[in-house]
Amino acid sequence: MATAVHEPPQIDLEKLPSHGNGGWRNLVPAEGDLRKVKDYSPPPASTGIWVGLAGITMTFAAFTSALVVRQGAAHDWQHITLPPVLYLNTLIIIASSVTLEVSRRRVAVFMGGSTREAGTAARWLYLTLLLGLLFVAGQTFAWVQLRSQGFKLATNISYSFFYVLTVAHALHLTGGLGGMVRVIRKFNRQALKRSTLDATSRYWHFMGVLWLYLLLLLWMKL
Repeated sequence: MATAVHEPPQIDLEKLPSHGNGGWRNLVPAEGDLRKVKDYSPPPASTGIWVGLAGITMTFAAFTSALVVRQGAAHDWQHITLPPVLYLNTLIIIASSVTLEVSRRRVAVFMGGSTREAGTAARWLYLTLLLGLLFVAGQTFAWVQLRSQGFKLATNISYSFFYVLTVAHALHLTGGLGGMVRVIRKFNRQALKRSTLDATSRYWHFMGVLWLYLLLLLWMKL
């Protein structure tokens, strides 16, 4: 006896009842809001920047500990006079934080729909980048100036710590300059996200605070 084989019924997924705000494809609960669900987890840029800042803090804490221990145990410690350009650099990096905050507010207005703020926001971003480059140039001048006065890594432990701390900070600040270039490029292409700008701003402001701490440390210990 032949048996008839029936094809399984076809289910149209488009006609399934929706139990949420976005249909069967959306995992948003019926009482939920898509924006609230997205805001539940922080953007990767924000999480990554906090992890990076924690690592940098631990690194410079180790440098500080080594400086204090070495100075206390050394009988050949020679104090050095900090180059005056460092104080000018302090004003420059503080000014760069101010210009970055101004540009961040301008970008927020632009993202809010005011196209007139595009040119102003871009100019403040470029000014922040320029101030960062001037800071690195000033640090380089300080290294050259001390070296011309006879300070060398192998002969003066004070200069060795000065060089290590300031170079480490300058290298991290260079990473911030790279982030600033990325922000400017994305802004010019109108592809800049608020999370990217906020993460770059936090990193840049942290570099400013870190430099103030390093300058005070160098002034007290060297």
